[in-house]
Amino acid sequence: MTDAALGRPTTHANLDFFDDQHPPAGDFLRDVVSGLKRAPKTIPPVYFYDRKGSALFDQITEAQEYYVTRTELGLLDAIAPELAERAGHGAVVVEPGSGSSVKIRKLLDALGDPAGYVGLDISRDHLLDACADLKFDYPELSIGAVCGDFTSGLDLDHLPLPQGRRVVFFPGSTIGNFEPEAARSVLAGFRKGMRRGDAVLIGADRVKAAETLVAAYDDAAGITAQFNLNLLTRINRELDGTIPVEAFTHLSLWNTEKSRIEMHLETTRKVSFSIKGEHFEMEKGERLHTENSHKFTPQAFGKLAETAGFQITQSWSDADEFFTLYWLEPRWDA
Repeated sequence: MTDAALGRPTTHANLDFFDDQHPPAGDFLRDVVSGLKRAPKTIPPVYFYDRKGSALFDQITEAQEYYVTRTELGLLDAIAPELAERAGHGAVVVEPGSGSSVKIRKLLDALGDPAGYVGLDISRDHLLDACADLKFDYPELSIGAVCGDFTSGLDLDHLPLPQGRRVVFFPGSTIGNFEPEAARSVLAGFRKGMRRGDAVLIGADRVKAAETLVAAYDDAAGITAQFNLNLLTRINRELDGTIPVEAFTHLSLWNTEKSRIEMHLETTRKVSFSIKGEHFEMEKGERLHTENSHKFTPQAFGKLAETAGFQITQSWSDADEFFTLYWLEPRWDA
């Protein structure tokens, strides 16, 4: 099958390989109900991304206040020759999360003559669509997909990969969405599956003025607010919820002690609602915690990388020092 307008394949038949590890799906109902019973109340941010949520996030990345995406894209352009030199001939790019198609294309183009690409994601349909689309644009590149949970580590040796250096690409400061110990575990999982010569190219957002950070997660056009509130709309639609969405407002807060932006939904009045018949109440001013985004100083990120078994061999920052890309290589004395 092909997209009639674009002529692009909509199946994985054109990929060089597909490894379905059948990762367990998240339990939306269980996670929402258990999260609403906690104190404070919280829901995992993974559930932001239904079709509308994903579209809203794409709009967020284009907002003037949200500097992260355009800054990282600018860095990838600026350091393209250095990346090509570091990766060497015939590199294989591995992308846990299979995120922005724009970013992976910039990296592949920067490398000049990569030999392969492996997309890895827990969402099978999203993964196959993204990899099939990439294969259409890079027909000479060996492209495969792994449906699995990258937080459990990278196991690539059984795959039919070219022999070049493997470069794990983890952009967008996704590492900041994990709690500190979980972030270390994710990086250690990458490290465990690496060979001598392999590397990680990872983006990390930096600590900066609180007003800049808060604005990036509370844009004037209200797109991030819509994104956050859409979680409640999704709960109502998919879990027979009766949440009065209009009684909640979006909050973006800078937590200095934990060096993170927090997103919350705060009630403007006392509310009561049900989810699949189970009753809940929230007082006026009570908050539902929906996301964290940790920010790093270079020293803090260096410590994180070291405790996960890496050394930073190069880093690149924009002129404003808002964002940094790091080239990590495994420490073999660890």
